[in-house]
Amino acid sequence: MFLFVNLSSEIIRAMRGVAVGDSECVLLHCVIILVSLVVVQTSEAGGNGVKTDVFLSPKFVLEAGSVSEKYYYGVDFPKGHIAIKSFNAEVIDERGNSVPLHETYLHHWIVVRYYIRKGKNVAKESVDLGILQADFLIVKNSGLCEHGLVQYFGLGSETRRTATDVPDPYGIEVGNPGDVPDGYEEKWMLNVHAIDTRGAENKLGCTECRCDLYNVTVEGYNGGLRCCHDEARCRVKAGFQGVKRGLYLRYNVTYVDWDASIIPVDIYILDVTDIWTKARHRCLIEYEVESCNVGTKNKECTHTKSLSVSLPTGGDVIYGVGHLHTGGTGITLYGEGGREICSSIPAYGSGDEVGNEAGYIVGMSTCYPSPGSIKVSAGERLTLVSNYSSAQTHTGVMGLFYLLVSDSSPKPNTLLHSSAQVHNSITISNSSWAIVLFGVGLILAIVIFVLRGREEGYERV
Repeated sequence: MFLFVNLSSEIIRAMRGVAVGDSECVLLHCVIILVSLVVVQTSEAGGNGVKTDVFLSPKFVLEAGSVSEKYYYGVDFPKGHIAIKSFNAEVIDERGNSVPLHETYLHHWIVVRYYIRKGKNVAKESVDLGILQADFLIVKNSGLCEHGLVQYFGLGSETRRTATDVPDPYGIEVGNPGDVPDGYEEKWMLNVHAIDTRGAENKLGCTECRCDLYNVTVEGYNGGLRCCHDEARCRVKAGFQGVKRGLYLRYNVTYVDWDASIIPVDIYILDVTDIWTKARHRCLIEYEVESCNVGTKNKECTHTKSLSVSLPTGGDVIYGVGHLHTGGTGITLYGEGGREICSSIPAYGSGDEVGNEAGYIVGMSTCYPSPGSIKVSAGERLTLVSNYSSAQTHTGVMGLFYLLVSDSSPKPNTLLHSSAQVHNSITISNSSWAIVLFGVGLILAIVIFVLRGREEGYERV
């Protein structure tokens, strides 16, 4: 309903001062806006049972220099025993408009699966996970990190132009009632970390969470997550006046109902900062890139960090993508003998428009090997190499690698559920049409009221 309320106020403002003969144009414009916004309430159905649900996070409010890093529990998510085929997200404003990175930098969003005892509730909004009681059980991915990086899905500034489709006949299995402990139910947590850089003295410094710009001091630590925590503020230019605004993370989940033809995949998230000792994996998640020596040519200024690790199980590599911050030039996963498993390269924007913001990583290349063409073996020594330009110092950078692995090969004549087919046949649910009709009726009532008031000489409110 928040969209209707905001839209109604916009209609009233638009109708004031508009000639009676032009009011039809305003009305048509408003109806178009309403129909476009109702997508957040819809479920799209495509061929072969492919569905896409579109949801909004709770609203978070930002002003110039401010930071929001909230953890939202029990967020909307498709129900039932399903296979996830893709998961995409972006930041939008209260009118449903996409927000560019040079205004609000999306540091990251992650989605965590958990079980909670029936009848128990977690506050809808909490500071961090921090819940270790028996009533709350985090369902980790298959990754090796002991703490952190437990999410099933997650990206950062690159989210709009990074493919997340899981190819057929594979899927990420969730909602299996057989996996849920007795007395518990499955739910999802969403963490959104966004930084408002409007009017910032140093936009790059704010997005890299440089401690001095946030007026935070941490001994031996120049920048990173500990300095750009929830409600922290990055320094803005003197005299800059910025308005508060409400924002949302809009996320699209494409899925199919689970059946025997789908091959499940395991999710691995590798971290180049992983300190691996005696079967323990302590992942630091972030690190610092120091600038190269004065006089070194920029093209020779490359900072390389690597990790040697092995997975407990093997299988076919189905999908791979890296996660880097500004300054990153590429991240590659190698198998034994130096064979390349997947190389993920950042795409940097070159303009002002959404999805092409200059200087920001707006996408990461992905790997989709032909089924069975690239395998990893249990215990095989893998090497992850993360490269950054060190022409200048970068704080709080990351070198993560998201990998989908299946220990089963596809069987012949497997039924396909291509997520791409969702674009070929899209329907809007009956409930969504009801919302549209209600909204159109509301718009008509507002237009009639305003025009009648003007014709009868009512004073403007």
